[in-house]
Amino acid sequence: MLTIAYIGNGKSTNRYHIPFSTKNKNIRIKTIFSRSNNYDWEKLENVTYVNNINDVWNDSEIQLVVVSTSSESHYELALEALNHNKNVLVEKPFTETAAQARALFDLAKAKGLFIQCYQNRRFDSDFLTVQKVINSGVLGDVFEVEMHFDYYRPETPEHTHHFSRINSYLYGHGCHTVDQVLSYFGNPSKVDYDVRQLLGNNRMNDYFDLDFYYEESLKVSVKSSFFRLKERPSFVVYGKKGVFVKQTKDRQEEHLKLFYMPTNTDFGIDLPEHYGVLTYIDEDGGYHEEKVVSEIGDYSRIYEGIYQTIIHGKDKIVKDEETIRQIEILEEGISHLE
Repeated sequence: MLTIAYIGNGKSTNRYHIPFSTKNKNIRIKTIFSRSNNYDWEKLENVTYVNNINDVWNDSEIQLVVVSTSSESHYELALEALNHNKNVLVEKPFTETAAQARALFDLAKAKGLFIQCYQNRRFDSDFLTVQKVINSGVLGDVFEVEMHFDYYRPETPEHTHHFSRINSYLYGHGCHTVDQVLSYFGNPSKVDYDVRQLLGNNRMNDYFDLDFYYEESLKVSVKSSFFRLKERPSFVVYGKKGVFVKQTKDRQEEHLKLFYMPTNTDFGIDLPEHYGVLTYIDEDGGYHEEKVVSEIGDYSRIYEGIYQTIIHGKDKIVKDEETIRQIEILEEGISHLE
């Protein structure tokens, strides 16, 4: 049994963590800490709710602390947890600087503790489906991959009148897609950055376009904007023999926002209208166009990996060097605005 506590009792904890940690019957949530006694989310049975953080630090039964608070507090709370000899899972973005990330990993190693970033988007359905298509070889050599994470939420940047690095769009959403790039394609030989404030200097970063270059002519582009009334495809993969287009994103978040939980057997599963389209030329020159049944996304795989690492000593799903490199890329990208 892995006994855990959550630091924070907001949307992140209740929507993006608890529905997935509770899928593993070997994980027990013992405590949830919040500074406030006002609870907007329904309380869980057999869970203790506290507003004194020492109730978490001083509880020897708690093996893992999950930091699920505002981004600017991640580093300090993770550091405090390690100093109280707790294993730690940290929401994205892991830290503001690569130096902070290195310091946390070094401290955890010195103390023999576990610390990892919650990169649940590695288990998005669309991303898993893209990997399946590339791995099949039907596209031949892959030359270009486009990844888009768009919104039409102009009110967000319009109502933000100051610049914040840790709360920038690059940090807040690049932490998803940059990690996907690093986890599957590896560390690029070069990165080009186009990071903007579309509403003017000293306003919110609301747009970014990063190009990752690899050997053998592969370029992976990550593009996001707050001003896309019509979203671009989630993924487009161009190969020597064809192309794969996945128009829609993973549906787990969509279902969670409707309070349709992973306890439902069809949770997060794509319908045929969501399937991506694969178009290719076969070895005989024949033209094919077909839909590809989507892989099933499942954020609980992160918690299963954490359980296996802490309890059974298995390798981490998210490697330390991947998290450090991600923060280096976010730092470098946002520095173009500072």
